[in-house]
Amino acid sequence: MFLFTLLLFSYPQISQQIQNATADCREILSNPKLTPLHGTLEVGMNQNVSLSCHSDSGSPPVRYTLFKHSQKVSALNKTDLTPALFNLTINSASDVGEYKCKAENEISNGEKYSRSLNFTLKEPVSKPMLSSPNSQAKEGQNVTLSCLSEKGSLPITYTFFKDRQSIQAPVKMQKREAAVISVLIKSSSDFGMYKCKAENRLRNNTKYSNSFNFTLAEKFTPPWFSTGHTSTEKVEESEDYVTYAEIEPVQPEEEYVNLSVIRRDEQENRACATIYTKVLIRDGAQAGPLHSPE
Repeated sequence: MFLFTLLLFSYPQISQQIQNATADCREILSNPKLTPLHGTLEVGMNQNVSLSCHSDSGSPPVRYTLFKHSQKVSALNKTDLTPALFNLTINSASDVGEYKCKAENEISNGEKYSRSLNFTLKEPVSKPMLSSPNSQAKEGQNVTLSCLSEKGSLPITYTFFKDRQSIQAPVKMQKREAAVISVLIKSSSDFGMYKCKAENRLRNNTKYSNSFNFTLAEKFTPPWFSTGHTSTEKVEESEDYVTYAEIEPVQPEEEYVNLSVIRRDEQENRACATIYTKVLIRDGAQAGPLHSPE
């Protein structure tokens, strides 16, 4: 009788110990892993994608919840540790961005979160713009060409052409920056039609730029004014050209002739003039050196 009474009073204690032992066998979940089912984070418009959320260890049942920018998207309950699959459709640009998933079981403080995952939208390249700081060039000059697509998934590969022939190896740009090449104008045949091509990893997505033509830079030759004749004269085998502005009689035997020498300023793209004076004898012979009054 005593033994029965002892067992009766001890039963609640033993039962609680069994429950505690059972609870101790339940395992807290590991941090889940969120991965795209097809291994790519680049998606196109109206594309279906699947995300897998899975904890490698922990006591089931497990509830998985998918979030996008902290907003709940969907939830699934699993009675085992098999992955939960979430199916999405990319209908607009707002459907790409940061995703996370949460795994939780019945153990207190059993919530675990995955690392974030970011989808990017695959975008076709826009028509590139081909340009150059110089629209005019001369033989022997190096000029630059720039090609840029304002839109399109990176990286973008640019190819430069002259008269439909590629002139350099393709340039791959990892950033939204223009591809720039240098071209040497060797002869008049290099003054032709240039274009560039832009393409990225999207299939059947190639765009061509506007055409660009360099023109020959002409020497600046101002009008020639004199008494009854027109001519051009180079000064000291340079690129300077002389204009006779006026003739001033000084003595019966001689005259002063004022000349303006025009120089082309390539950097500022303007003409610069310097006034010189030349002494002429009436019989046509020149007397005195060419000099500047400055």
